[in-house]
Parts: sequence; structure tokens; C-alpha cells
Amino acid sequence: MITVVNFVCSPEEAKDDSFLEKRIREELSLSSSNFIDFRWRKRSIDARQKNIKINASFEVGIDEALAPRYTSENFKTLQAHAPVVHIVGAGPAGLFAALQAIALGIRPIVFERGKDVRARRRDLAKLTKSHELNPESNYCFGEGGAGTYSDGKLYTRSKKRGDVQKVLEWLVQFGAKEDILIDAHPHIGTNKLPQLIEAIREQIIDSGGEIHFEHKLTDIEISNGQIVQIQINYTQRVLVSKLILATGHSARDIFELLRRKKIEIKAKPFALGVRVEHTQTYIDGLQYHGRLSDDYLPPASYSLVTQVENRGVYSFCMCPGGIIAPCATADGEVVTNGWSPSKRNNIYANSGIVVGIEPSDFKNESDPFVCLDFQKEIEHKCWMAAGQTQKVPAQGLSDFVNGRKSTSFPRSSYQPGIVSVQLKDIFPSFVYERLRQAFLDFDKKLPGFITNDAVVHAPESRTSSPVLIPRDPISFQHTQIANLYPIAEGAGYAGGIVSAAIDGLNCVEKIAQTLVNL
Repeated sequence: MITVVNFVCSPEEAKDDSFLEKRIREELSLSSSNFIDFRWRKRSIDARQKNIKINASFEVGIDEALAPRYTSENFKTLQAHAPVVHIVGAGPAGLFAALQAIALGIRPIVFERGKDVRARRRDLAKLTKSHELNPESNYCFGEGGAGTYSDGKLYTRSKKRGDVQKVLEWLVQFGAKEDILIDAHPHIGTNKLPQLIEAIREQIIDSGGEIHFEHKLTDIEISNGQIVQIQINYTQRVLVSKLILATGHSARDIFELLRRKKIEIKAKPFALGVRVEHTQTYIDGLQYHGRLSDDYLPPASYSLVTQVENRGVYSFCMCPGGIIAPCATADGEVVTNGWSPSKRNNIYANSGIVVGIEPSDFKNESDPFVCLDFQKEIEHKCWMAAGQTQKVPAQGLSDFVNGRKSTSFPRSSYQPGIVSVQLKDIFPSFVYERLRQAFLDFDKKLPGFITNDAVVHAPESRTSSPVLIPRDPISFQHTQIANLYPIAEGAGYAGGIVSAAIDGLNCVEKIAQTLVNL
């Protein structure tokens, strides 16, 4: 018999297999004569009280062994006459769309503007150490997309949108630990993601698909209301019958291209603010009631949200044991983001704290670029204020709340460097005042959160796309252009690795329904 048993235990007990077996037997009233096979089903930490608990859920086989947790997908070699889908972008959406295409007998041909993950590292090092920005190879552009170097968080609220379990199982198949199938807030780690991405690439190629790096979409051709041809790198022409646009939230040139081609796009709400960094031990102390992370408890995280003047302000992409990284994609701007390695063992903890931005915040709210232009404006002002390099403007958190310019800082993980700036001179008042009030609210929820030992870095601006590419909800095709499929974060339909991957899976399923002889 296979059953599920749930109970609460201490962090120490959760690491003790003999205790767990004894407790499971007690919960099920089983004697030592019964053979049991058990494994974690789900686990989460409850640190609301000083007596920290683990919410434990187990699958248990009574007098029989458990079946494997999941079955690996058998990605077969594509037939020579397989139909073709072209995919622009090799982020989570593009890669999972390619895998789904192979699973359904469709040949994916992927064009990625950036470099492969290994070559990409050299450009990231130049950006961090010497402020040399490659606009086609950076933290946002390149194999794996922005997700490759942003911690690999897999928590999602998109369970109604598609098959979350399938995404997680495929990630395990390509190298992620099975823990991601168990943990309430799973993550892979920036150090582990490159190998996983390479394994996905190898599978796509081995099955008969194609991936072309340093191949940038530069033009599209439309005839009779449908896309028929694309241009790569300003010279190469490629005939297409199905084109998936999975270009990510920072591919501003794609938005410009669509506008030039008079293809409908719309302004979309997004969020913008700052990235706040404490030491990890400090956050551990706040969250674990004075206890530090150890062999039994992971580095602590937090999730904070409030309403200020009828607008949401919330923590975003919280990175325990992480660093803050430079994520600009063009000259004349600075952008911050956070990531963590798999062990989350750096000495800092950082999180975006962001304010919802609406097109209605601006006079020209009907302009499809109104939110994008505001995003660009803030990034440029930050670049100017910090010295026109990849240094970012910064302020102690207490100083930020009290409107004081900081005279000194603790050490920051942001390697290009920080410059003391009054951030109220950067942000318009409707952003700054909401952030300020939110910090005061957060300090009530997490007493001690406000301290000058925490540093505010600006800006956190690439939370999601500020532009929406409209599509039919049933077919996933653009509302005006047949056979053009805008998907995931860049089109405004996802907000993270898992939701982007799900959108890629769903899109290819829609395409498969239009094809014959599969």
C-alpha cells in the first residue's frame, strides 16, 4: 500500500532518518514487522515562532517499495520530414519550447543573440571587473537567458497555467537535484545552472534540433497578415512558417522592431525600486529569532509585502547567501539584480524592494513605450549619478528612510562599486515615498530590518517587461499577425524560470495542434 503521512518536527529531527522512520511508523500505527519504504514528498520551514519547525510530508510504501519519483522523458531523434518551428531566444521559455517541440515530433531551430554559457562568463567578468559592457552578451543576453545568472529560483504561483511538475522533472533529468521536487521554495543555484543549460542544449542537438549563438533577430517580413521571413544579423534571410518570440524582458530592440513594423504592442505595468543588502547572519538572526543558519537550517530568506497609497510594494527575487550583480544591457545605464550559488553560502543576503508602476502614472499613458521610457530614464539617471560607469548609486537603509546622504558604508557585494547618492533625487516622489513608507512597514513586520548596516542599491528595474505583446489566449498567436507567437517574460506572460518554461511548453502544444502528419 502507498500512502502519505504528514507531521511537524524540529530541524534536527528532519535530518535524522532513524527518527523519521520511527515517527512514520507511529503515525501509521505500524510495527517493526512491517517493511516500509519512505521518502520526502514536501517540506517547508515554519519560523514564525522561536521554536522553529519543519512541515514534513512523506510518501510511504507499506510492505512494498515506492516507484521511482518520476520517469525521464525519452527525447527521440526527429524524423527527416519533421515540421519546423523557429524560436528566437534561448532562455527558459525558448529552451523548454525546443524540448517540447522535440517531444511532439517538431524540429526546433533556435536563434540566440548572445553567446553560449561558457563564453558568456568571460563577458560577465569584464563587466564586473572593468565595466566593459557587451550589449549582446551580459547577465540578460546569452544561453539560458537572464535566469542562468539569477539564482535559479523555481518557486511559482503559476500552477494553474500549466504543468509545473513537468518543468521541474525535466530540470532534474538534465542535472538539478531531486530536492527541487520536494522543497517549498526550490532553487538550483547560479553555479549549477550552466551545466544544466549545456545538457539541455546537447539534447536538442542530439535529437536533430539546432541552436545558433550570436544570431540576433534584426528584421521580420510580413505578407498577407502573417510572418513569412526573418532577418538574422542584418544579412541572413530565413524563411519561417512558425516563429516563437521568446526574447526576454530586456530585448528592447525587439519592441522597437515591432513598433517600426506597426505590429501592435501595449504598455504594461511593471515594478521598479531598489535592491537592499544585509549580511546573511543579520537576516538569519531576524528570521530565526537569534539562531543562525547551520547544518539543520538553510540561510534564511524573507518575503515582505505591503500596500502604500493603494499600490503594492514588495520584496522581489530575494537571494539568501547571494551577491548583487550588474545587469545593464546597453551603454549609458546601470541595473542591479541578485543571485545565489546552490549552497547560498556567501556572507550577504539581498532582495529587490519594488513599487508597482502603472501606465496611468504618466500623462501619455496610451503610449506603448511609456513604462519602458520611464525604466530607461531611471537607469540612465542612476548611471549619471554614480559616475557614468557600472558603479551604482547607494544609500544606507536608515539614511534612505530618513532622507540623509550616507557618509560611509559597510562592505557591499556589488563588485563594480557603489557611490553615495541621495536616492530621493533619483526617483520621482511617487516611487521614493512609497519605498520609504514600505520600509517603515517592513520594519514593523521584521523588527530591526531598517539599519545603516544594510545598503540600498539602485535601481532594481528589470522585474518584468514594461511592454505587452498582445496574443490570442487560445492560439497564442499575435492578435494581428498569424504564425507569430510572442511568449514568456518578454511578451508579458511570465515572471520567472518556471512560468516562462510553462509558457514555452504551452505555446508549442498550440502549434502542434495546427500541424498535420505529426
